[in-house]
Amino acid sequence: MKDTARRMASRLARSPRLQAVPGGLLALHTLNGASATPFRLRKQDKVYGKIGNLEVKLTRRWRDIKLAQRLRYSVFYEEMSAIPTKRAEMTRRDQDPYDAVCDHLLVVDGNLPIANEAWGSVRRQKVVGTYRVLRQEVAERTLGFYTQSEYDIAPLIAARPHHRFMELGRSCVLEPYRNKRTVELLWHGLWTYVREHKVDVMIGCASLPGTDPDQHAMALSFLHQNALAPAEWRCAAHPHLHVPMNRLPADQIDAKAALKALPPLVKGYLRLGAFVGDGAVVDRQFGTTDVLIILPVEKIDPRYFEHFGAPTEVKSRVSVDA
Repeated sequence: MKDTARRMASRLARSPRLQAVPGGLLALHTLNGASATPFRLRKQDKVYGKIGNLEVKLTRRWRDIKLAQRLRYSVFYEEMSAIPTKRAEMTRRDQDPYDAVCDHLLVVDGNLPIANEAWGSVRRQKVVGTYRVLRQEVAERTLGFYTQSEYDIAPLIAARPHHRFMELGRSCVLEPYRNKRTVELLWHGLWTYVREHKVDVMIGCASLPGTDPDQHAMALSFLHQNALAPAEWRCAAHPHLHVPMNRLPADQIDAKAALKALPPLVKGYLRLGAFVGDGAVVDRQFGTTDVLIILPVEKIDPRYFEHFGAPTEVKSRVSVDA
């Protein structure tokens, strides 16, 4: 037995691949060199700002991404009417392959009781808000944009080769925290990220609850008649998914009632200067009626720069060292 072990060790020692491997972390990187996902050193979280006990940060930690997935499950599947897969139901997390390639913005509440663990006291953080963001250069070398599955955004992107696009998705806030402070902090983080990466256009799907477009006839018609993207920015839902939005004539639309019927996130996009695409899409798995949001940075109402910072600024207005 010992002789056999010595012969195996001798053969391994003479292996050209192992002889070329340096020690420590570089060794692991070299051994993983042929794999699809090479080893990377973990990066630290980037804190973009704080308001009171709430903090907005960009996370690179898988444990925090899982907390965001649990928040998404709680909002989309337990509070709303999304239909979970077996895996989601077992893990109580909303997850898909895009989580591995996207960046994740989190709002966390750090003002929680200190937990006494066996190894000492630990201050817990609770994820109360999240945004998932995907930059164009990352999308092009990985999975593409998620939005392309519902809307034909490829011609718009191809027509603007000098613009940097970024996709927004999976936005949600825990119910007790759905107030101005939390949403504002999330936007401070998002806007800082946009300026940091010199993003020119934000795109993504925003959702109205329910899968019956007729229940949203007023809101959808208002969006089509007042916020439809001009021709040079317009994208349409794929023909097999396209649901007409212009469901009521203009004289039957009460603008005040239509705005009240829109989700706060959609109203926030409109206030900033966003357009909507041509056609809605019914997402039966998530139990929603989706509309495409197109928000060119150049179209953002300048009055918001006074509060969130100008496009040329780098730091968040609520950063700890601002």
